Amino acid sequence: ALCSVFAAPDYRSILSISDAAARVQALNEHLSTRSYVQGYSLSQADVDVFRQLSAPPVDPRLFHVARWFRHIEAVLGNPCDKGGPYRLQASRGRRVQPQWSPPAGTEPCKLHLYNSLTRNKDMFIPQDGKKVTWYCCGPTVYDASHMGHARSYISFDILRRVLKDYFKFDVFYCMNITDIDDKIIRRARQDHLFQQYREKQPPATQLLEDVHAALKPFAVKLNETTDPNKKQMLERIQHAVRLATEPLEKALQSRLTGEEVDRCAEVLLQEAKDLLSDWLDSTFGSEVTDNSIFSKLPKFWEGEFHRDMAALNVLPPDVLTRVSEYVPEIVNFVQKIVDNGYGYVSNGSVYFDTVKFASSGKHSYGKLVPEAVGDQKALQEGEGDLSISADRLSEKRSPNDFALWKTSKPGEPSWLCPWGKGRPGWHIECSAMAGTLLGASMDIHGGGFDLRFPHHDNELAQSEAYFENDCWVRYFLHTGHLTIAGCKMSKSLKNFITIKDALKKHSARQLRLAFLMHSWKDTLDYSSNTMESALQYEKFLNEFFLNVKDILRAPVDVTGQFEKWEDEEAELNKNFYDKKTAIHEALCDNIDTRTVMEEMRALVSQCNLYMAARKAARRKPNRALLESIALYLTHMLKIFGAIEEESSLGFPVGEPRSSLNLEATVMPYLQVLSEFREGVRKIAREKKVPEVLKLSDALRDDVLPELGVRFEDHEGLSTVVKLVDRDTLLKEREEKKRVEEEKRKKKEEAARRKQEQEVAKLAKMKVPPSEMFLSESDKYSKFDENGFPTHDTEGKELSKGQAKKLKKLLEAQEKLYREYLQMVQNGSCP
Repeated sequence: ALCSVFAAPDYRSILSISDAAARVQALNEHLSTRSYVQGYSLSQADVDVFRQLSAPPVDPRLFHVARWFRHIEAVLGNPCDKGGPYRLQASRGRRVQPQWSPPAGTEPCKLHLYNSLTRNKDMFIPQDGKKVTWYCCGPTVYDASHMGHARSYISFDILRRVLKDYFKFDVFYCMNITDIDDKIIRRARQDHLFQQYREKQPPATQLLEDVHAALKPFAVKLNETTDPNKKQMLERIQHAVRLATEPLEKALQSRLTGEEVDRCAEVLLQEAKDLLSDWLDSTFGSEVTDNSIFSKLPKFWEGEFHRDMAALNVLPPDVLTRVSEYVPEIVNFVQKIVDNGYGYVSNGSVYFDTVKFASSGKHSYGKLVPEAVGDQKALQEGEGDLSISADRLSEKRSPNDFALWKTSKPGEPSWLCPWGKGRPGWHIECSAMAGTLLGASMDIHGGGFDLRFPHHDNELAQSEAYFENDCWVRYFLHTGHLTIAGCKMSKSLKNFITIKDALKKHSARQLRLAFLMHSWKDTLDYSSNTMESALQYEKFLNEFFLNVKDILRAPVDVTGQFEKWEDEEAELNKNFYDKKTAIHEALCDNIDTRTVMEEMRALVSQCNLYMAARKAARRKPNRALLESIALYLTHMLKIFGAIEEESSLGFPVGEPRSSLNLEATVMPYLQVLSEFREGVRKIAREKKVPEVLKLSDALRDDVLPELGVRFEDHEGLSTVVKLVDRDTLLKEREEKKRVEEEKRKKKEEAARRKQEQEVAKLAKMKVPPSEMFLSESDKYSKFDENGFPTHDTEGKELSKGQAKKLKKLLEAQEKLYREYLQMVQNGSCP
């Protein structure tokens, strides 16, 4: 604070550079004898010396003195009052930055997932940094993949993409293929035996005899079935078979031609396929020795499953395991469970000892659905149709025990093991394969809701028995059920829609949007209403993207792309960031895509209002802001897998996964066509040439939609050019024609009614007032000389009130009749 002592402008006394230099030198020497320490007090001599240099010199030649003064002044600030104390302070000795305090901020939102192990939304914390290990139960491949599979695998694909691409986790995703299972064994034998039966071409009489033989055990099975849905399904099969037998029986009785008999036999063979297959398997299944059929069937359907998943844009797993390839690992897994004391051998099969496991003190059985423990129906379904015979059930120590390894019976595939020839149980497959790849504890295990018990509870038990831990799975995720128009979907009940059939009606994107609009863990109803909502949502987003693309195509120079923001832009930008925050919070909340989709819809609605207001004011919207919003929405849809191709903005146009950028290729030509058409229309309007305007409209309405091009004409504005899916445009055109046809019919109906009313009015006008009541003999019995009623049908005289009302009607008729006579006189009466 040296210069705080300066008060008087004494620099004016410095008249020469040499004098100034001498004074500066004296000052430097004086300063060099002092120490810059906190609390140092200046003497009066210091004050006298420095007071001589308290103001800058006037002479510009003394610039070095002026620089020194400005330096001291900047360091010391305002001078102190004359005669006051002068103390050097460390904080005032040099100008420093003020203390900085960080903003309070807000607590960052953290991801929570609904964990079936707790039935709560738990904060997601991977065990190893950002790495996430995830095992997903794959399909049992014995038939076509259906929408129930799509429900699980699209939902998990969305969750996986969000974890990987939004939250930036390093996800290692493992999925299995169950290609050894009771259902596969039975279906493989049935298909094999039915194909052999068909190739033998049994005579019609033999076919009828076999069908009747098959109907007997089928009827017994029907009577024993208690499940109403399954019973109804079996009744439908029985009824269809009986209907198909009648024509063949009549054809044989009537001795019809062989061609007609063969036709009836073929119909019966098709209708009775399931019935005959079941009968053939129960009769000859144990004689099947060709083990190759047990691998051919699952291999075929696995290929179909992968093709279906690719068509749905479901990412392939990082690693895929097949049960048939992991039999040695499964055997070792079972052996260690036995060695650990939680498994026992019985008659060549190995069972898991649930009682011993639960009573061990360090394990729990039934973690997911403890209330279902002891449900014998569910347990037997988990064991498989071929493994619930009385002799198999008697092998268990407890009814709740389940098979780890099954002794193979005749007609079943088998592998050698320490306990003899056998095959893996269903539950052990996932435990062994996941344990081999992911170790003693994984972050996420996923599957359908119906797998919780007994499958996943048994997986947990046997895996924790193997690893001797209590944390094989940290987070268990289960996707919700899928119903079809409100009814339960089941492959065994033949109440299902295959993925291929679903894709014939709707695109993969539309199916995915439908799933995104519902919670992944809740029941989803696959119905026309659900899909219509998805279609409308897709159209809503696509129109926004197309409008933004049209705005961005407008030519603008480099500087013109940056426009001044008005209040409208500031408000829209604020809404944009608010919606991004809401979307992030929704994704943190159990990846709530339903809320995300609603927030995205609201954001697009705000953009549409902004663009409409700008359009009404004949002002261009801010292209940079709209582009930012459109790019963000595109980015989110890519994360969700709803945009499968490389698209910079919005939904891609053209064939899926095509290397050609259709929009970039054809849009310049379409823009030229649009501008040419606008010019022609302008001239046609000026010259009043309606034929040219009609041709222009035909180009817009009939020709271009066939090519997937939409021209939108707006009064006073340039035509908007949009590339849209051809089928969508054709549907729009048909819908437009339908609406126009309805309007035409309504207009014609209104004209017809108007004409009828006019005819009725004219007919009424022609009636003379004296005759208007005479025809109403059902109401009146007597009239006066002018035809006015005096008595009702019972002969009672009309009251004054009744007469008054009739008088008003008479006066109105007199007026109408005078109008009619006037029309006749004028010659204007039709």
